[in-house]
Amino acid sequence: MFKKIALSMTTCALFVAGNSQAEHVEIYLTDMLDSTQSGYCFDIARAQGDKANPEDGLQGHTCYSPKGELMVDQIFDTEKFAEGLLYMPEFDVCMQVNATKPGSALSLAACDGSDSQTFEFSGEGAIVPATASDMCVTLSEETTTGKSKVNQRKVMSLETCSDDISAYQTWAVRSSL
Repeated sequence: MFKKIALSMTTCALFVAGNSQAEHVEIYLTDMLDSTQSGYCFDIARAQGDKANPEDGLQGHTCYSPKGELMVDQIFDTEKFAEGLLYMPEFDVCMQVNATKPGSALSLAACDGSDSQTFEFSGEGAIVPATASDMCVTLSEETTTGKSKVNQRKVMSLETCSDDISAYQTWAVRSSL
């Protein structure tokens, strides 16, 4: 069975409480896969930076941190991890599941505290929705390119957690490279 690396909510809360201030981070896939830069990060689809529209949902995209800073369409707030939320402060939205079957998309919406917006994620390991403990946030194997070949994208969806595809399901956070 796929190993889920997750801290309890209490441990995560203590970790966050120990930090006096929330940290802005990017969530990145720990396996480089086929990326030509620094891996794949959670990213708002179809646009870059502050021109991004949360209604376009999420994708895996080349991480922007090689430019020396995090871009607003890839920033998450670690303070909300203790609440089970993947919160994008620049857009005031949370990640949510639309359904809990394989292939289901992930979207962004105003944070409402619902179960569809609650995830197990300690900052390292699988990202699992509270409503489906056997499902993991997963990147597809297929890669497309953006404005140039160094800008790569992958579809992000929920898939059954599995050792066979753990390279596409194991995440971590960083504030920069």
